[in-house]
Amino acid sequence: MSRIIVVTSGKGGVGKTTVTSNLGAALAQVGCTVALIDADFGLRNLDLLLGLEERVVYTALDVLAGECRLAQALVKDKRLKGLVLLPAAQNRNKESVQPEQMKKITSALTKGYDYILIDSPAGIEMGFRNAIAAATESVIVTTPEVAAVRDADRVIGLLEAEGIHNIRLIINRVRPEMVQTNKMMSVEDVLELLAVPLVGVVPDDEKVIVATNKGEPLVIAEDYSLPALSFTNIARRLQGEKVPFLDLMAEQNNILTRIRRIFGG
Repeated sequence: MSRIIVVTSGKGGVGKTTVTSNLGAALAQVGCTVALIDADFGLRNLDLLLGLEERVVYTALDVLAGECRLAQALVKDKRLKGLVLLPAAQNRNKESVQPEQMKKITSALTKGYDYILIDSPAGIEMGFRNAIAAATESVIVTTPEVAAVRDADRVIGLLEAEGIHNIRLIINRVRPEMVQTNKMMSVEDVLELLAVPLVGVVPDDEKVIVATNKGEPLVIAEDYSLPALSFTNIARRLQGEKVPFLDLMAEQNNILTRIRRIFGG
């Protein structure tokens, strides 16, 4: 049975689309079949982060309008067997799709994919309502900032009101050195405020920006990175594996030690 997971946050700019693309790639890498739905109509970016923008011919709206079959709109990622993208239309607003239509598309995808990840737009307006309409689970993405955490708390309440109770948390862009000096909220601080199960912590890293600009998910990049390992671990946890959480400060120190050895420092 397919798992339909909406990736959301409330606040914009916390990394929802980065999480969706990398989590989808990580699940595909461990052998799952994954369909990614870009539900951000009018401001689609998921195709860019996956490096698939040049291959988009049809969108979800074309499917709903009967202008193409669903299979024709799905963009396959040649680097990752089992990963496909259903793009959003760039030239339409968020009211172009209704919740019942999202349910129809998602239901059709459940016949062929283990996971369906829906990339929700920012905010809690119509776009958000569309994105959550078909979901049975949610991954909330927040950064360790007061405004982001407050918005995440609001979204958790909205999800529960809509009957989505299987909610897990990803804390993104954590800087261990700032946490140690009390300049950033700790993972424990965020968990105390939100009170939902933690599924992953992703450190802040310039390699995320590089990978985003290249249209290459971190998990298939050649350079080792802690964020790539974090997403792989999140994918494993979603599948039910008991995977220990990384000690980000210790891992960061290990990397620095290896660099010093390489350069004789």
